[in-house]
Amino acid sequence: METFLKLVAHDLYTKTNGDFARTAIVFPNKRAGLFFNEYLASETDRPIWSPAYISIGELFRKVSDLQIGDPVKLVCELYKVFVNITSSKESLDDFYFWGELLISDFDDADKNMVDTEAMFRNIKDLNELNDNGYEFLEEGQKEALSQFFKNFSIDKVTELKQRFINIWDVLGEIYTEFKAVLRGQGIAYEGMMYREVTESMDIDKLPYDRYVFVGFNVLNKVEHTLFSKLNKAGKAMFYWDYDNFYLNSKHPHEAGEFIKRNLRDFPSELPPSVFNNLNSTKDITYIESPTENGQARYLPQWIRTNLTEEEKETAVVLCNESLLQPVLHSLPENIRHINITMGFPLSQTPACSFINSLIELHTSGYNPSNGRFLFAEVLSVLKHPYTQLLSEEAEKLEKSLTHDNRFYPLPSELKKDETTELVFNPCNSNHAICRMISNVLKQVATVYQKKSATMDTALDQLYREALFKAYTMVNRFSSLIDDGDLDVNQSTFKRLLSRVIQSANIPFHGEPAIGMQVMGVLETRNLDFRNIVMLSVNEGQLPKSGSDASFIPYNIRKAFGMTTIDHKIAVFAYYFYRLLQRAEKVTLLFNTSSDGINRGEMSRFMLQFLIEWGFDIKRERLEAAQSPQGTEKIEIQKTPEIMKRMQSFFDTRVNPKALLSPSALNTYIDCSLKFYYKYVALLTAPDEVSAEIDSAKFGSIFHYAAEHIYKGLTAHGKTIDCNSLEKLLQNDVKLQEYVDNGFKELFFNIPLSERPEYNGLQLINSAVILRYIKQLLKNDLRYAPFSFTASEKFVEEDININTPKGIIKSRIGGIIDRMDTKDNTLRIVDYKTGGDTQCPPDVKSLFVQDKKRSNYIFQTFMYASIVCKKLREKNSLLKVAPSLLYIHKAASENYSPVIQMGEARKKEDINDFSIHEEEFRENLNTLLEEIFNPDIIFSQTVIEDKCQYCDYKDLCKK
Repeated sequence: METFLKLVAHDLYTKTNGDFARTAIVFPNKRAGLFFNEYLASETDRPIWSPAYISIGELFRKVSDLQIGDPVKLVCELYKVFVNITSSKESLDDFYFWGELLISDFDDADKNMVDTEAMFRNIKDLNELNDNGYEFLEEGQKEALSQFFKNFSIDKVTELKQRFINIWDVLGEIYTEFKAVLRGQGIAYEGMMYREVTESMDIDKLPYDRYVFVGFNVLNKVEHTLFSKLNKAGKAMFYWDYDNFYLNSKHPHEAGEFIKRNLRDFPSELPPSVFNNLNSTKDITYIESPTENGQARYLPQWIRTNLTEEEKETAVVLCNESLLQPVLHSLPENIRHINITMGFPLSQTPACSFINSLIELHTSGYNPSNGRFLFAEVLSVLKHPYTQLLSEEAEKLEKSLTHDNRFYPLPSELKKDETTELVFNPCNSNHAICRMISNVLKQVATVYQKKSATMDTALDQLYREALFKAYTMVNRFSSLIDDGDLDVNQSTFKRLLSRVIQSANIPFHGEPAIGMQVMGVLETRNLDFRNIVMLSVNEGQLPKSGSDASFIPYNIRKAFGMTTIDHKIAVFAYYFYRLLQRAEKVTLLFNTSSDGINRGEMSRFMLQFLIEWGFDIKRERLEAAQSPQGTEKIEIQKTPEIMKRMQSFFDTRVNPKALLSPSALNTYIDCSLKFYYKYVALLTAPDEVSAEIDSAKFGSIFHYAAEHIYKGLTAHGKTIDCNSLEKLLQNDVKLQEYVDNGFKELFFNIPLSERPEYNGLQLINSAVILRYIKQLLKNDLRYAPFSFTASEKFVEEDININTPKGIIKSRIGGIIDRMDTKDNTLRIVDYKTGGDTQCPPDVKSLFVQDKKRSNYIFQTFMYASIVCKKLREKNSLLKVAPSLLYIHKAASENYSPVIQMGEARKKEDINDFSIHEEEFRENLNTLLEEIFNPDIIFSQTVIEDKCQYCDYKDLCKK
């Protein structure tokens, strides 16, 4: 394979006889020079002076007295000029992002040497298009300008048009003043530097006698002017890379649009006969992939088959550079060397996520009005590997905050050591945030340095580089703030720093001219490969889609010879065809799924090539292998080890605190496997902190408020009368205090003396609980007078459970929400703040796994049976009435919380549970014996509705 650079090296060596002492070879980018040097060295077996290799950008920078300014500083300087000229009150925050747009337009105007005085003149003057005023415009440009004014009517000025006109009319002055300010500081944006160099350049003072321009395509006006001057002085040689397939096409072809012009103005040193590669057959394959990552998974298969013996002749080209990570993880073991040209995105390193977490913590995550952080942002910092690397307290602090549900922690709660002191000290300015981030990054780098002997993998080296890169960026922002250039609010600062970090890359270290090449499309310029695989050759990726944002309308840009979207499409077309022209085997993959900017279509260039190329192209499709997820039943045998474990939990002889609660027994009836996971294997869902109040927490706060209300009412006696209830119902402040205390104790985890910080949803929940409390008191007002026996009363009963292996001595019990007495009846009351009233047909139904089985009634009956036994032991004649008080349904005058049982038309109130106690106990004993029977396995429920909110459903996979 005769590569383009090899052809150039041979021709240049022949024509110069190897004399490169005062020769500079200029490439569009620096990478090509490394490969070219190898080809040049192979032309001779004797030592020769190497030519200088420079990029076009370096050529301009070497000649200029100006330095390229920091992008953020440039916008800040433009803002000062803008305010000075327009007297605008617009803040830098509002100006910043369209200021970037304006600099981009100025840059493009200067690179194309636009007559800015003519372009930025008054919009009405611009409308007076005539031959005398616009002799400098070509016919096509005049047509474009005329087209603009057909769409932009001067006569019908809307508010939006007027705002555009007002800005447009001062752009010329802003442009001139901005350049003067930058020149005074010795800095410039790229276009400004290039233009000034081109306009003032003295060819005789250039450091080299000969400039060889290799592999350029589209030339902006400053480059064209520079080439012309050097060519006229006899100091230039030109080598253009192209193919006759698209250069001499019957129809105009965008890939050859600029090359034709270049060949006309600057004839090539190489003859056209060597550019006839696409007019012969090649092994080209188009492959459809159902997903983006599916392409990366196919890559190992392609490499094993197509990797060339000399690895550098094989290239993996990524049109979508975000595929770099999956591609790197997919590379097979048969690759000896690899060169990655595009750099690793800083945004995909721990340094970036750490900085983002710290900024979020001190902006969105801190409320200066109450001096508190938000838990989510605190947790993000505490969980970060770098925080845990620096602080031994981070993990403990995270667990403590999670356990206590502290989602509005104070800084003082978080400062446990030197690192947390630094990180959680509130930063009240952008400069303070920069200083804090710099100090923390320094600490992380120091730890890496100390552990360098044990942490010297490629990934660790990459992360160290990322820390350094991030540190310099943050310091750059800090310097701009110190100098007074960057005065923006925290949200703008956050967006700016995030954008700069997102666009940064960390270069990989290695020998570029050795190994298989993994590269982006732009890095392929001037390079040729024998075997190529291109990933994500989709419309939207090649050419890149996205807004071509500009303050200068398209037709005005076109009229004055500035860059338009048409230029960009032509450039990418050239890159695509140039890459194919010398390759022997090409595989192009594209993703067929529609997602975001990807429309699931092959690139227009692929389609164009498919139609225009006269040879066969193979078409293939990747199929994702389907492996159905197994749904095998899960069954746990009660092995001797498990039985021993159960005895250690539930036998009072082994565990004095053993207890089988109604919740545990309900769990077993609904799903015995869940009982095993929760009460035997002790698998628990991780604690979570949420600003939202779930139904369980809502009920707990209601129970807390009700308990403390009745403690207050019974402080001087057990009797609850109408007078005390009516008085309390009129005292909203007191009732709200009970609710607030419930939130403080159970939700916010703060002292009762501290004021709770409610958000909107929490306020709504607080109001609903208050309404439920009032409903409870109104219901009791109808029932009063009565004697309040107890609230949140723990009851228990020792039991013997018969098993094949002997008796297990255990205990049943739990907490009864409330007990009250009236007319010789003791009510066992369970409060319910949600759910529907249920009526079981009989006692037996409470022990049968069923979708409609009532857990609530089972629980209340169990409490009632315990209380009945205790009353009998005291020879009490009180009747026991199990009751469920559904607060949200208790508004009606005739509402009764007493549980009913029976078929639809034979429902009876359970006013005396002793009638049903024996039957309940028989079923309960059978249930307990089943639980401890080693021959009965733990198995999954057959009622799938029970799985919907189960903590173990991911484990169970049911």
